[in-house]
Amino acid sequence: MYRQGRSVANRYLVLYTFPRQGDGPSRVGLSVGRKVGGAVERNHVKRLLREACTAQGQAIQPGQDVVLVARAAALELATTRGLEGIGGALEELLAKAHHEGGASS
Repeated sequence: MYRQGRSVANRYLVLYTFPRQGDGPSRVGLSVGRKVGGAVERNHVKRLLREACTAQGQAIQPGQDVVLVARAAALELATTRGLEGIGGALEELLAKAHHEGGASS
């Protein structure tokens, strides 16, 4: 499945994008593994990622499926800078994906 899509990454997140049939709304999946931390830490990072995706949702083209994978450094970013940090990391990835012809409009 991942061979069909494109990916961009930074120190905190990896963004995979996949084209979909039709122009339906974008779908976003989140993956925060054990390397990020315990259950409480992972849920904190997931909560911030969801909020950041909601804020940046219009930047993702319709007809795309997106999977966001949090790297271990995402916990440090979430702890020190909160939503501002996670949102900035996501914004950076969306800009990079747009530049490379990927996820955003």
